[in-house]
Amino acid sequence: MAKRKPLTDDDGEVRELDAEDFAGAKPFSSLPKSLRAKIATRGRGPQKAPTKERITIRLSQDVVKKFRATGSGWQTRLDAALREWLKDNSAA
Repeated sequence: MAKRKPLTDDDGEVRELDAEDFAGAKPFSSLPKSLRAKIATRGRGPQKAPTKERITIRLSQDVVKKFRATGSGWQTRLDAALREWLKDNSAA
């Protein structure tokens, strides 16, 4: 049996997988039934903090564009900006 290359380097970074890695992979169906069931039912689980409400809102394109430009988590930052505004202003 040939020695396999480690998947990570000394810094813990995962290397790019190649055809040899994929050739040695086993199909999901070859896993034990109990493990397949555990993986297949694994979900996010209940939120620890109060859940947020999904709504539809219309915002100006420039506002959305600027928040999206800040990268991943832009909706959370938009929520924080609205919360900050509510501290000093009445919602009514």
